[in-house]
Amino acid sequence: MTAPALRFLEIRGLRLAVWEWPGEGPPLLFAHATGFHARCWDQIIRALPGHRAIALDFRGHGRSDKPAPPYHWRDFGVDLASAAEALGLRGALGIGHSMGGHSIVLAAALRPDAFRSLLLIDPTIFAPEYYDRPQRHDPSFILKRRNVWKSWEEMYDRFRSRPPFAQWDAAVLRDYCEFGVLPEGPDGACVLACPPQVEAAIYAASNAPEADLYSEIPGVAQPVTVLRGGRPWSLETFDLTASPTWPGLAARFPRARDVLLEGRNHYIPMESPDLVAREIAALF
Repeated sequence: MTAPALRFLEIRGLRLAVWEWPGEGPPLLFAHATGFHARCWDQIIRALPGHRAIALDFRGHGRSDKPAPPYHWRDFGVDLASAAEALGLRGALGIGHSMGGHSIVLAAALRPDAFRSLLLIDPTIFAPEYYDRPQRHDPSFILKRRNVWKSWEEMYDRFRSRPPFAQWDAAVLRDYCEFGVLPEGPDGACVLACPPQVEAAIYAASNAPEADLYSEIPGVAQPVTVLRGGRPWSLETFDLTASPTWPGLAARFPRARDVLLEGRNHYIPMESPDLVAREIAALF
């Protein structure tokens, strides 16, 4: 597979990294989850040769700028819509996982001509009644994530036998580690490309009133596929492997189908990249 080109866009006062693979036909626009980065999509893009593919590092992630918290969920969708406009995208297939699914929906509402269809992979779009309610779980443990590593290889060796990473496709885990650190630590060490304080701030704002998309969703006229993991989200615990997607979400779109993946958890693209690639191919 041809290596992607890295470019930077000036979006809303920030420098955002965009990775692009050359190809033909309708472009594929990928949006990653909280704490992840654009290169987590490599293995899925590899399974779709010949297609132009574009993946953005959201603000606070990857090679993009990292402003200090707070982080508001709508900013990610507005950034994505602005990037689609800057890239001149029209008729793209929008693919988003978790927070990226949330962002793809808002971007499609803001820039409808940029998208022809959407694939939402376990998007972080809660039940309507959950927004603007006190969170019963505490995401502050994210702040305790190990931030400094000797190398990405050390990170990979540490993670590959530990849950949830042990269930991931090995190549996806390698991509996650290789591009998930930056050589900006002390004495030549690496640090996480999404700092723990950024990731924790994003989770803390996940059900803020401004994250509620239910006023925009009826206006998203493109065909939508919602892939849901089979382990339901609980308001009582903070389980990153559970599905945060409201089971009634697909019914709120004008043209959507709901696909429940029994036995799957939230990390569908990491564990089953071939399954996701097949779903994308079906959109053509």
